[in-house]
Amino acid sequence: MTLALDREKVLAWLTQRVPAARITHILGVEQTAGDLARHYGLDEAKARSAGLLHDLAKYFKPQMLLQMAQNEGLELDSVLEAHPHLLHADASAIVARDEFGVVDREILDAIANHTLGRPNMSQLSCTVFIADTIEPSRGNTAELEALRETSVQNLYAAVWQTSDHSLKYLLETRCYIHPRTVLTRNWALQTARAESPEIGKSTGKSIEQITS
Repeated sequence: MTLALDREKVLAWLTQRVPAARITHILGVEQTAGDLARHYGLDEAKARSAGLLHDLAKYFKPQMLLQMAQNEGLELDSVLEAHPHLLHADASAIVARDEFGVVDREILDAIANHTLGRPNMSQLSCTVFIADTIEPSRGNTAELEALRETSVQNLYAAVWQTSDHSLKYLLETRCYIHPRTVLTRNWALQTARAESPEIGKSTGKSIEQITS
């Protein structure tokens, strides 16, 4: 399949299943992930494909998401069982494979990792994870603008700060927090600090003060 033909097929499928506002978001993630991939010397076409496909299962019913996860042999924990919507990323990867014939493991992983992230995920997965939060239709708050600036300075710092952004929202709204979000945040912070030791120094000092 050519990329153009596949894209039109995906867009036609999405138009029948998600609201117009969600398609705007999806196109924003497609563009932003591609831009980040190009900036960091990654495969732009793969990033754009993962961005286009990342929310295929966004509006699937909870029971359907749980059934797909069980059929796929995915590990379900108490948080996923209580909040099946978190499975829409894994389910979207399944739809991308089964409905659109995507076999590239890096693309499928980037789709599956876009919500909760994953420690040691690829740089391509990082671009989609970040793009899902910072794409243009998300708004222009000071926090998002800061995230956008970080995204072109240090990929892992952007993953860490994107995770913090999500955690802040989940805490404020008293929502469930999946452990993988925390693990992703800590891995990204550690990786960013390994690349640039000055990153996160204040965090280290804060922890020392708390535990002293």
